[in-house]
Parts: sequence; C-alpha cells; structure tokens
Amino acid sequence: MGFTKLVSFVLTFHLLNPTVVLPSSLSSSNGLAEIPKRFLDFAKRKELVDWMVGIRRKIHENPELGYEEFETSKLIRSELDALGIPYNYPVSVTGVVGFVGTGKPPFVAIRADMDALPIQEEVNWEHKSKNPGKMHACGHDAHVSMVLGAAKILKEHVEELKGTVVLVFQPAEEGGGGAKKMLDAGVLDGVEAIFGLHVSHETLIGTVASKPGPLLAGSGIFNAVISGRGGHAAIPQHSIDPIVAASNVIVSLQHLVSREADPLDSQVVTVAKFQGGSAFNVIPDSVTIGGTFRAFSKASLVQLKQRIEEVIQGQAAVQRCNATVDFHDKPVPNFPPTVNNKDLHEHFRSVAGVMLGNDKVRDMKPLMGSEDFAFYQEAIPGYFFFLGMQDESSPKLSSVHTPNFIVNEDVLPYGAALHASLAATHLLKAELKLGPTEGNLHDEL
Repeated sequence: MGFTKLVSFVLTFHLLNPTVVLPSSLSSSNGLAEIPKRFLDFAKRKELVDWMVGIRRKIHENPELGYEEFETSKLIRSELDALGIPYNYPVSVTGVVGFVGTGKPPFVAIRADMDALPIQEEVNWEHKSKNPGKMHACGHDAHVSMVLGAAKILKEHVEELKGTVVLVFQPAEEGGGGAKKMLDAGVLDGVEAIFGLHVSHETLIGTVASKPGPLLAGSGIFNAVISGRGGHAAIPQHSIDPIVAASNVIVSLQHLVSREADPLDSQVVTVAKFQGGSAFNVIPDSVTIGGTFRAFSKASLVQLKQRIEEVIQGQAAVQRCNATVDFHDKPVPNFPPTVNNKDLHEHFRSVAGVMLGNDKVRDMKPLMGSEDFAFYQEAIPGYFFFLGMQDESSPKLSSVHTPNFIVNEDVLPYGAALHASLAATHLLKAELKLGPTEGNLHDEL
C-alpha cells in the first residue's frame, strides 16, 4: 500500500468513523498508566481467551508455507470483518493490513507473521497439523491470534485511541523476506513506529525479555560449487580433486572469524552442507558446499560476504579448481540485524513493567538468530521482544523449529494485551507530547 492508497484509505475511514473526543482523564499520565493493566484484564476474559485459542488452533491445523498462506489470510479477513475493522488485501501476495482507530495520524503498527515450516509434526493432539510435511513449529499461529486479540481489544476501546493502529499480517518470515515485500508495498508509509514479538519456549510465562540496540544478528546464506576433474581414486594424479579443494575452503573460512574479525564484534561463519561423490573409489567432478554467515552490524555482514567469496574462489584456485558462489540475495537481500530503538525500549519497559511487574521485564543477551522484522526497523523505529510461555510446573517445552514444538496457549492474552497497550499508549504519548492536531486531513498526512 503506497502513500496515495494510504491517503485514500484514511479519507474513507475518517468519513465513516468520525473522531470521538476522549475523556480528559485519559490525557493524563494516570490514564496512560492504567491502560496496560486494564487491557490485560480484558484480554484474560474467558470469552476472549477462548476466541483466540480457537483461532490459533484453526491456523495450527492448516499450516501454510511462505506466500501460500491463503486460508490463513482468509481466516484473518473473516475475523476482521466480524470485528468491523477495515483492511487492505492482498498485500505482497497473502498479506493483510488492517486499521483500528481514528483513521488519522499518528500511525503505529503491530505485526504478526503467518507462515509455517516444512516440518512433519510429531505432537499427537486433537489439533495436529492436517497438512503432511508442514507445521507451525515457530509459533506464528500464536502470533496471528495475539494480533487479532489486540485488534479486538483496541476495537472495544477505540474511543481511547488518539490515532490509528496498523495491523500488519505478514507472509513468509521464514526465509522468504515477507517483511521486505510488505515494506516495498508501502505498508509503513506514514507509520511512526512498529512493534513485534516472538514466543519463547525458554522464558517463563508472564515474563518478557529484550534489549535496546542489536538484539538479533543479520544473516546471509551461501552456496558454492567447486569444480575439478573426476577420475579413479587409485590414480588421483590424473584428476583435479574438488573434495580436497572444498576441505581447504572450509578450514580457511573459519579463519575469517578467528583471525580477521574484531573479537568484540560477534560473527559466525558455518558450513553446514557438503555434497560430493557417491562412490568410495571415484573422485567426483564437483563438490557443493553451503552455509550461513551472521553478524550484528551491516558493515560486518558486507565484509563477511566479500571475504567468503574471495576465500572460496582463492582456495579453489590453489587446488587448480574453479568455484562459483551464490549468496541467494536476490530478489530478497540478506536479513539485516534486528536493532531495537532505544526510545521504544524505554516505552516497552514502562508498559510491560506496569502490566507484568518490573521484575518480569528482563534484559537479555543478543542472539545469533535472525528475524525479517529487521527490514521494518531499517525504515522506521521498531521494537522486537520475546514473550515467555514456559510454565514452571509443566515439562520443559521443546525448541522452535522442531517437530515437538508446543505453544502454551496461556501466553495468548499476554501477547494480545502487550500489543494493544504498546500501540495505544504510544499514540497517547504522541498526543501528550505534540498536543491536539489541527488542520485538514491532507495537511496532517
């Protein structure tokens, strides 16, 4: 959705939804501080919890891979229709972008990713995946349910919104770069900030964790074909052995971190794929290797990418081989680091502290995992955090991206309330800081 479409939508929205004047008590610090607790109480109502659980289970039964989330998108649109929330669709193939509030600036966004993983579920329960080889093994079904829950909370409290909350339901987070496509479609045009979360199987229920600055690493992948000349293993002098060349490449790649990178600038280069040969006595014509590289700054990612290509081609040449390297960065570029805005970190700590208690808001160390939410953060201030779902009295939950991953559905009201509170209080803070906006809608945009 580009800027022109946003203006057109906002004009229509504003005509159909005249602005409601807030009670004066809500334009105070006390009113702002009350919102997180009230929203959590609302989110914990049985009828709302049951509604979110039902949505999550429907999505879990029908997992869809990136850019194939047509049924998931259909379900989201059906629920938004029932709530009376307008939206744009399709955005970036299957994406949905909804709007709650005055229809006027300021705009703040909350995001949910929709896609599943190519994993065969091994959890035997009533709502097990019905699509063979596909599973919601990263909690995106819960993420969608939480943002829909937040939408319901915000709609029920629409008179308290001093602006518009943009609901971003995004396809293809799992390597497809859906966030980049949504960004290119203009979904964040005019938006001041965006919030996102991820469920955590390690963090206790009712607890959140994050940090300002770099939180998750940027990442890229590489695939290299090292070509020599095959032959009989008994007469290697008549061949050019790509296996020896590839072995030297792998050892040399490890020196990029240990010998070239600043020890205080965390980086990773891992070769996780090695394919070559199919017989014990035949030297193959070629070997394919592949892996990932990660760092917490874009400059380090660029440097690693350059050196990976140089090392692979250089070491292959030493062994009389040729090498081609593909970084698979088109049309979707490498994921940038996930870097949390410092002002939004303070906002997050304040809101989460009021809702959950300051002792439930934890600082965490950065992780080498990556998130395409980072694309949003390159364009506007953004904040990403982890929401705990491990119950102390229950068995330890399995990790994400495994066939035994389980979502503790008690987490849903916390995620919904946090999304809604972060967005609503951000809008209210903007009004308290800037004062009431005047002028016509075109001037505001």
